[in-house]
Amino acid sequence: MRITQHLWFEKDMEAAIRFYTCLVPGSRIEWTSAVMADNPSSPAGSVKIAAFTLGGQNYMAIEAGPLDPFNHSFSILVECDTQAEIDRLWDALKEGGSVEQCGWLKDRWGLSWQIAPTCLQELMNDPDPAKVKRVTEAMLKMVKLDIAPLKAAAAG
Repeated sequence: MRITQHLWFEKDMEAAIRFYTCLVPGSRIEWTSAVMADNPSSPAGSVKIAAFTLGGQNYMAIEAGPLDPFNHSFSILVECDTQAEIDRLWDALKEGGSVEQCGWLKDRWGLSWQIAPTCLQELMNDPDPAKVKRVTEAMLKMVKLDIAPLKAAAAG
């Protein structure tokens, strides 16, 4: 069995997946193609499809004009080991997009991303509820997540 996420782009699919695969280590474009048959919404050759790997995860993409825009019900969570990784991804993905609270942003294609430190899961699952509360309160004040203040909040 194989699980593959599938993304529908209105336009610029190839630019988007080139950007994503250059940005995230362990990524590559497997193939791109055009649908060479007329279909209900467009003529032969106008619909593009692709397969790519993003951080070791399988994705397919289609560029077939407007349908449903991306929304928060699907996001890509990237857990980073260092603040430098968080900063690099955040800065690249926010360009032409928009930033949101708690490490969320939308890229220029409207796809939602969560850029989080790897340590956040451990901090949020600590057995000490007071520590978890402090970390949560610190995180809720952030737009881009910052490891040092999160760890400081955990320490009290």
